[in-house]
Amino acid sequence: MSITSFEILSVPVSDQERALGFYRDILGFMLVRSEPMGPDVRWIQLAPAGCATTIALVTWFETMRPGGLQGVMLNVTNIDADHAVLAARGLVLSEIKAESWGRYATFSDPDGNGWILREPPGGVAA
Repeated sequence: MSITSFEILSVPVSDQERALGFYRDILGFMLVRSEPMGPDVRWIQLAPAGCATTIALVTWFETMRPGGLQGVMLNVTNIDADHAVLAARGLVLSEIKAESWGRYATFSDPDGNGWILREPPGGVAA
């Protein structure tokens, strides 16, 4: 097997427009694609600037309930600065904590999907 990367992570949401606003306007993700997939569904794909891995805001997987995604880690190089910027945009984050695997804070999207903002040890993304 020769898997070389993860490309798209499905994020289960209840309202694609609300989620789009959150990921674009609060987290600062860039819109990669937005197009109809049928009468009631859109393909909405976003990515942090400079990242190859993207997210898709999905509503159509019956077994993926909004809020069911937990523990996805977003690596940053300066958690103090990014924590301050996100808080200023209205995001509620936990306090920054430290563990052997890095300094981190947690937050949730409007549906309750849980994310971890992490600065790896030494500030180098692993």
